[in-house]
Amino acid sequence: MPMAADEIAALIQEGIPDAEVEITDLAGDGDHYAARVTAVSFAGLSRVKQHQAVYAALGGRMGGVLHALQLTTGVPK
Repeated sequence: MPMAADEIAALIQEGIPDAEVEITDLAGDGDHYAARVTAVSFAGLSRVKQHQAVYAALGGRMGGVLHALQLTTGVPK
């Protein structure tokens, strides 16, 4: 069963408490999402480290119940 967008956002916010998270269902199938995650705590981190932090917050669900996630990360302006 695919993950719901609000569940993805909640997991990311739980793992990265200062994160602002926007989730978009790319295909309308509840299986392919885009996430825009901004957090002050990303300051000084490379894009790879930012993405790793998001994946860690998802707790290994990538490739399993969460099939595809297009990630955009950054520091708030």
